[in-house]
Amino acid sequence: MTNRFDTPKAPLRADTRPKAATPPMQSMRATGGGLIRSTLLAAGAAGVILVLFWLPAEYGIDPTGVGALTGLTEMGEIKQQLSAEAEADAQAVPTPATGTGLAEILSRLDQIDAQLAGITAVIGAPNSQAAPMTTAQSVAKTDLTLENTAIAPEWRDEVSYTLNPGQGIEVKLVMQEGQVALFHWTANGGVVNYDTHGDGSGQSISYEQGRAVAEQTGDLMAAFTGNHGWFWRNRTDAPVTVTLRTAGDYATMNAP
Repeated sequence: MTNRFDTPKAPLRADTRPKAATPPMQSMRATGGGLIRSTLLAAGAAGVILVLFWLPAEYGIDPTGVGALTGLTEMGEIKQQLSAEAEADAQAVPTPATGTGLAEILSRLDQIDAQLAGITAVIGAPNSQAAPMTTAQSVAKTDLTLENTAIAPEWRDEVSYTLNPGQGIEVKLVMQEGQVALFHWTANGGVVNYDTHGDGSGQSISYEQGRAVAEQTGDLMAAFTGNHGWFWRNRTDAPVTVTLRTAGDYATMNAP
């Protein structure tokens, strides 16, 4: 029985149309001149990236000025400051004094304490309650008064530096072991971070460190022969002027 939807199928015919020939793939040979040009172009691009971006971002070196415009130079300077501070903190390990040096330091500290105690005993007593002094006591009081006057010396050296935000500076005194220098430094209304330290004779020492300090007055005793002084850094957002005054026993001041 024939279905009404059945239709005779036409026989399939082969496609006799000519086909386009596929061109064979050709390989390109590399020449010496082409390799040299490619190498030079790559080196030039690397040099441009190095000068414009990498040096300002890593070391704060900006020969073209592009780093300052993009902020990369400031980032590089901050990296270098942090690296320098980390290295300084790592090296600033206090070196304990030993032997004769320690004994001499302790002896001088005892003498200073004794002098201060004597000054306090003589000057601090109310005049109305003081007993009449003998000749020996009067001479002793005169000597103590002269010593007290000598404690407030005329400053021998004075320097001032204006530090921009993030900037630091160092001033040191050339001292022999056991010498004592008097000092007063002030940030003139601002605050700075500081590190009082010394180096020389194959030794290094950190006497004291502080952050956000406005000023300091005291005496600096050299633990060994070498350079002893201060490093200040401005960590505020505005310029700060640091003024240092020194007197006492030291050879010279090494200042920028």
